[in-house]
Amino acid sequence: MTRRLESLVSSSALAPLMPVLYIAWADGGLAEAECTRIREIADALPALDDADHQTLTEWLTPDSPPRVDEMAHLRRRIRERVKNRQPSLAAMSAALHAGRDPGLAEAVDAYAREHSVSGVGVSAEIFQDAGEPVEMGFDEIPAPFNPSAIQAVLEGDYARQWDDVRKVLAHDIFVYADNETDETKRARVLRWLEHLAEHRDIATAALPPSVGGQGDMAGFIHVFTALAMFDLSLVVKFGVQFGLFGGSIIFLGNEAHHKRYLPDVASLALLGGFAMTESGHGSNVQELETTASYDAERQEFVIDTPSVSARKEWIGNAARDGHAATVFAQLKTGGESYGVHAFVVPIRDENGAPMPGVRIEDCGNKMGLNGVDNGRLYFDGVRIPRENLLDRYGQVAPDGTYDSPIANDNKRFFVTLGTLVGGRISVASACVTAAKKSLTIATRYATLRRQFGGEAGGELRILDYRTHQVRLFPKIAHTYALHFAVEDLVDRFKHRTEDTAREVETLAAGLKAMASWNAIDASQQARECCGGLGFLSENQIANIRRDIDVFATFEGDNIVLLNLVAKNRLARYAKSFEQDLVMTIARELAARARTELLEANPVIVRKTDEDHLRDVEFHLEVLKLRAHNLLVSAARRLRKRISDGMDAYLAFTDVQDHVMAFARAEMDHHIASCFAAVIERQPPGASRDALETMRELAVLDTLHADAGWYLENGYFSASKSKAIRKLRLRLLEQIRPDALAYVQAFAIPDELLSAPIAFPDYIGRAPLKRDTGSEPSPAT
Repeated sequence: MTRRLESLVSSSALAPLMPVLYIAWADGGLAEAECTRIREIADALPALDDADHQTLTEWLTPDSPPRVDEMAHLRRRIRERVKNRQPSLAAMSAALHAGRDPGLAEAVDAYAREHSVSGVGVSAEIFQDAGEPVEMGFDEIPAPFNPSAIQAVLEGDYARQWDDVRKVLAHDIFVYADNETDETKRARVLRWLEHLAEHRDIATAALPPSVGGQGDMAGFIHVFTALAMFDLSLVVKFGVQFGLFGGSIIFLGNEAHHKRYLPDVASLALLGGFAMTESGHGSNVQELETTASYDAERQEFVIDTPSVSARKEWIGNAARDGHAATVFAQLKTGGESYGVHAFVVPIRDENGAPMPGVRIEDCGNKMGLNGVDNGRLYFDGVRIPRENLLDRYGQVAPDGTYDSPIANDNKRFFVTLGTLVGGRISVASACVTAAKKSLTIATRYATLRRQFGGEAGGELRILDYRTHQVRLFPKIAHTYALHFAVEDLVDRFKHRTEDTAREVETLAAGLKAMASWNAIDASQQARECCGGLGFLSENQIANIRRDIDVFATFEGDNIVLLNLVAKNRLARYAKSFEQDLVMTIARELAARARTELLEANPVIVRKTDEDHLRDVEFHLEVLKLRAHNLLVSAARRLRKRISDGMDAYLAFTDVQDHVMAFARAEMDHHIASCFAAVIERQPPGASRDALETMRELAVLDTLHADAGWYLENGYFSASKSKAIRKLRLRLLEQIRPDALAYVQAFAIPDELLSAPIAFPDYIGRAPLKRDTGSEPSPAT
């Protein structure tokens, strides 16, 4: 130990200056201004003798910095005497001063402010190699609202379905397993599905009462939604069996079809698939190549795959378990083609071998959903009885005569597809649940995990960092908003009429796109917010992220679906269904090009007070304005191209990016309107206030994301855009104390979360629902 170091650490009078001197020299240099300020601090200390002043002079000589070993020794001595981390340099200095002189504290505080010395930095610097055991528990203050009350609002009239699913999934058969082969994963998912089929309230929810069902398609959708709390492969296989295969028979078949097939569908005696998509015509269903040619002499349809591009692709239940499929094909009879119809086609015999003329391929390992046995189907002269035509909208008599209650081929096609919209709604709803689960795990982990400095020298919970809040809280808010928008859609679907069917189809397309994109983004943000632990399969988020990705593609590619939103919003003005829908839309857009753009209120453009920025009427007005003006400006761009001689289809394609922006803006307004309507129905109180905070964040996040458009078009002043950004950040701060309660309201049971990182003392903790070794036997 050097003489000046020994003089410093042995002087009780100089002890309060030890942390100040250490911090002053921590960056390797000492400015004259610092020397002056430290001498002023020393003047506040009583009883400094000549030896103390000499020691202080030696430590305040800029040309004579302390050696590394001197600094290390000084740090150790400070730590030994202070013992615990302190919130500030003044507090650390006071801890070494028996007199507790307020003048000393003021002088040290002045030095710290002048030289930007933070309390966190002081503790981190002095206690940098004194790591302490990490506290890993929840100690959040209670939220001002009851999460169970919010849960009741979320689940509404379908709380029974949610509770039924929670009870069923509590069974020991429903356990997670990692590192499975595709075969064992598929076998496990089939066992899960078989267990679900034993519960009649779940398996028969959508079936008509005539075959022992409940006739409750809305209830079925909520069962499907709740199953996403567990495993998405199970969700998809459940949806293929009961929603797509069973649903196609329910909605496209007659009473005889219901009695013949549906009891076996419900019991899994008949596992089936939904064979619509083809390799060459994925989304363009009207142009499918597969044919079903009627043979009047034998009263049979002959199913054929005329080319490789006509093979049925990505068919769930086809590769392993399915024995039949609803096959969509071009119906031909009497030398005429009557468009796409659906047929029940056996694909395997009782022994599991492909039926004559049927070729089956396995799609193979996928990015996710490997518990679903997706396959390809080829048909070569496969004969089925005439009665296997699902003929609600088109019948073929024994002699081959075709009849339909809908004379127009195109209208019949759209009505046929419209009846199957429940599948698209189900996918949107499952995406909302997947987002809830990812965000719940990430929020719980972020409340437990500590990193770097905090108050009193402790480490902050990572949820206290603004960057973490920015990534998680808006996603939670959007998930709440989408939940209520999907609930509104389910209600519309339940009460749909011929007049409202097109609107339901439009909203289903838009919400499926918005919900799946939100789930993908939410699970990705959740994964990143959990660091390396989020990458582990046992913590569930990585599994959700892999599985949810394809939700942007199946039941309609999201871009195609937004095209549908835009087209339907325009085509609703048309008086008939036309083969060339683009021409109809081109005319409508050209007509709407003469519509005036909505003008911005000059007062509103500049208004920045908080009450205004939180106001629901303002939110809905500006979201509607964006959608309207994007539509009108797209119409003007299209009109100009057509006027210049461009083909209408090419002109529409040329402004497609603009039309997509309109479709998203249209859905933003609709989602916000649904959330606002739910809150309007709530009684005053803590639950309403909590939901209102979520609503405000969801809308302000949308406005912030689209601020460039509002600024470019003069609808927001720069000061208003800045005020929106600042309010969005203040809402994050407001939500932080209640973040756990907001995700608790999603009511996902601990055993379904399973992720160790979502629980206190997670290091070394085993997952709650994990297979301990036994593998399921492959199904026969």
